[in-house]
Amino acid sequence: MLAVAVRCALVLVTAALALNFARIVRGPSAVDRVLALDTLYVNSIALVVLLGIHRSSQLYFEAALVIAMMGFVGTVALCKFLLRGDIVE
Repeated sequence: MLAVAVRCALVLVTAALALNFARIVRGPSAVDRVLALDTLYVNSIALVVLLGIHRSSQLYFEAALVIAMMGFVGTVALCKFLLRGDIVE
């Protein structure tokens, strides 16, 4: 039962990633693109965690932590750039 649920979740998260990528490409404004990028990294974390559950490996969970840290820093940097025009004060 768990294997079927993980496979269904993998398909749905992959579809969400595709929709996020489409929003990044077609986004009407830069703010929409940053929000789609933020959602993209959250969905990629979910995908990596699901792969870790599916393959019973702890390495995927460490990769998810790295993606989370880099995604947070990237989102903050992009937001500061959009608000102020520069990242470093």
